[in-house]
Amino acid sequence: MLYSLAADLLVLVHLLFICFVIAGGFLLIRWRWLIFLHLPAVLWAALLEFRGLICPLTPLEQSLRYLGNQEGYSGGFIQHYLLPVIYPPQLQETIQIILGLLVVITNVSIYLWIWFKAGKK
Repeated sequence: MLYSLAADLLVLVHLLFICFVIAGGFLLIRWRWLIFLHLPAVLWAALLEFRGLICPLTPLEQSLRYLGNQEGYSGGFIQHYLLPVIYPPQLQETIQIILGLLVVITNVSIYLWIWFKAGKK
């Protein structure tokens, strides 16, 4: 039971990390020092998507599920939890590249907005 709970908590951490990557740039409006956490997170997430790699949290979660006598799954976190909600079941390389580009474009836009907003003060 503890392994299953740990796997579920890891899914939550994984989802929060993805949210931080996508929209965490907005936190820089209030806490500029977060750029030292956010920018590496964005680069890491984009690299994983562009290279078609699986986040290291995914095998850890699968191992915890196995130890908790739960059935694991194949593929990565995004393929298993998020894509079935917003995309067809099969993750293709093209979709991963698009997701990576969306992460980069979204965050560059947020950073530019913050940069120009700070320049007007």
